[in-house]
Amino acid sequence: MRGCARSISDDAAEGVPWIERGVADYRAGGAHVGLLLWLPLQAEAFHLVDRTSDALEAIREAQGLAEKFEVRFWSAELHRLRGVFLAALGSNESQIEAAFQVAIRIAKEQKSVSLEESSEATYAEYRRQKASGSGGCGIRLRLC
Repeated sequence: MRGCARSISDDAAEGVPWIERGVADYRAGGAHVGLLLWLPLQAEAFHLVDRTSDALEAIREAQGLAEKFEVRFWSAELHRLRGVFLAALGSNESQIEAAFQVAIRIAKEQKSVSLEESSEATYAEYRRQKASGSGGCGIRLRLC
C-alpha cells in the first residue's frame, strides 16, 4: 500500500518497485485469490509510468485467477481497467468497447451501483475523448 500511495501522491516511478515487491512477497506466501486485489493496483501504477503493456498483462493475470478460483467480486473492475489500458494502447475499437460493455453488464448483474457508475463514467469519458479526436488515451483511473 505504501507503493500505491507513493504512486498517486508524488512519484509513481518510485512507488512501482514497492508495489512489485509487495506483489512478489504476496505470491511467495502462496496466496493467489488475494492477488485479485493487488494486481489491479499494480496495473494502475504501471499505467501511470507508461508501462501500459505490463498493466494489461497484470489485468489478464487477475482475470485468469478470477476464472480459476471462481471469484468474481472484482470482475467488473477488471474489465473496466482492461478497457482503459486497451484504449491507451490504441487497440482495436471493438475490443475496447467490449471491455467497457462487459464491465457495465457484470456490475449490473452483481447489483453493484458503484462499479456500474464507475464503468459507465469511464466508458462515457472514452467516447467523449474518442469523439474529440484524442482517442481515449487520457482516461482517469481510480488508483488505490
